[in-house]
Amino acid sequence: MDKMNPSKPIERIPVIVISGFLGSGKTTLLNRLLQHAPKSAVIINEFGSTAIDQQLLREHDVPMSVLAGGCLCCQVRGSLTPVLKNLRMAWETSNYSASTRLNDGIKNLPGDKPFERVIIETSGVANPEPVLDILLRERWLAARYHLQSVITTLSAVSGAETLARFPEAQAQIAWADVVALTHTDLASPLQLAAANAWLNKLAPTVACLNVIQGAVAPELILGVAKKIRQLPNTQTPVEHGFNSISVQFDQPISWPCLQLALEQLLKQYSQQLVRIKGVVFAHEHPEPLLIQAAAQRLYQPVLLPVRTTDDGKSRLVLITQGEIANLADELTTAVQHHNNAMGC
Repeated sequence: MDKMNPSKPIERIPVIVISGFLGSGKTTLLNRLLQHAPKSAVIINEFGSTAIDQQLLREHDVPMSVLAGGCLCCQVRGSLTPVLKNLRMAWETSNYSASTRLNDGIKNLPGDKPFERVIIETSGVANPEPVLDILLRERWLAARYHLQSVITTLSAVSGAETLARFPEAQAQIAWADVVALTHTDLASPLQLAAANAWLNKLAPTVACLNVIQGAVAPELILGVAKKIRQLPNTQTPVEHGFNSISVQFDQPISWPCLQLALEQLLKQYSQQLVRIKGVVFAHEHPEPLLIQAAAQRLYQPVLLPVRTTDDGKSRLVLITQGEIANLADELTTAVQHHNNAMGC
């Protein structure tokens, strides 16, 4: 009941959880969703200590919280509850400073709610179960939030190999209300068939949507209802064997030299280096570059809009299965080597 009006039921805010393994397109999908649903509060869980994903969302003026330095399923699990409580209290008072404007530039009217839903993007190595546990079990949150659905992204290119190697990826599929099958335009018929075979095994009754560059009819995502689910009684913290390394270059660097260095590392550590992402300031471009790699593939960089807050420092996060000693030093040494060899 509403404390101000005991006879009035408490209005619950819908929550959408976006899950999916490293490099499967979660942030790209989120970016597209926010174009259709700008009145959303966003919580991003970054596994690395250097937050990168919000750079992809720089064009959106939405309330955004970043939980970095670990997974919501283990290291930063305790951080989610206070963020959700703060968002709820801000929603009730309609005074959330980070949402004083919508994307169309109109200020919130008196009494207008700053957001209509919360979207949580989990880290790529997170089992979504503890997030659902928090939303469904914690009484204060469960009375004020409604878990609408879990959307899981799966790359058609690397999905079968990912699901075979990583139990975290299987858990992400198992908890999905809908699977967004990404990179279908890049996948071979064999890769697509293998990914679908895994989906038929792990989630035979779950709807599957083909998504290219995050493009999907918004109602197919925003209107999905969650399935009936029973959480296990155990609340044992989850541990996994992933590590993140952050690398920073204080001055603009040569993209061709960095590209060669990254490709070298991806080849050398093909089974351990599972994800690279970052924002790079290169000599060759006035705009910052979004850099991404997954499944032993370095993707073409994407130009990002220039912002007045850009500091010109390049930041990369490398996520590994297990520990690779001196990986950051290897990268900086390789970049310098190619600089010297190419005269950059």
